[in-house]
Amino acid sequence: MGDGIGRYRGTESRFAQWLRRRPKRTVAEDENRREALLLEIAAAGLPLAPAAYPVGYRCSCERIGCPTPARHPVSFAWQTQSTTDAAQIERWASNQPEANFITATGMVHDVLDVPLAAGRAALERLLDQGVEVGPVAESAESAGDGGRMLFFTATRGTPEDEDEWWPCELDCHPETMDEHPGLRWHCRGSYVLVPPARLIGDEDEQTSVTWVRGPEHALPDPLNLLETLTDACARHAAERGDQHTEPEVAWPLGRR
Repeated sequence: MGDGIGRYRGTESRFAQWLRRRPKRTVAEDENRREALLLEIAAAGLPLAPAAYPVGYRCSCERIGCPTPARHPVSFAWQTQSTTDAAQIERWASNQPEANFITATGMVHDVLDVPLAAGRAALERLLDQGVEVGPVAESAESAGDGGRMLFFTATRGTPEDEDEWWPCELDCHPETMDEHPGLRWHCRGSYVLVPPARLIGDEDEQTSVTWVRGPEHALPDPLNLLETLTDACARHAAERGDQHTEPEVAWPLGRR
């Protein structure tokens, strides 16, 4: 098995075969299909709400020093505003043609959010092992973050033991969790951008959020992916020379 992520001597991995087969979509094609893509997401049960978008090199919210430019909801009431109602989504898409959209997590689905390089290695390994993987999106590098990969899973709901879970505030600061460098679990009170979304980037670089696997795929149990994702994150951190790269136990299992 070698390095354990699905590269076989003299053969092509299932991941490479699948990557060759999947249809390639350009950003322009995604923009032309924007409303249809949003309605597909809503039909899969993922609630949506409008988000900010790039205006040149700044965020449409016009906040000076916006900490998450083109990546945040436009309304403070985004949790109650989020919906799967097709008519409402069509109105938003028509009235706000430049807007990105977020999906609120922790109601129907969660999102496991990892560095892009780690996510690609994990996805290869999961597919080679025949693990059922749900929707997956890529967030291209923006503002020097190296890019992210988003694994959409079923939500685990509200646990009996609140200490079993990270509070949502830690979604923004995953590097403070020594045993899981780079991993973010978006659950109750959090959100992520959904494709097609445009990000702020260099003039010669198109940055965006796009589907690797679309919302037609069923949402898996997050625990079926967690061990592979945490292992890929640890390997990625070790390759970059980050500190505290040896996880002792796959979170959140150790918090029970």
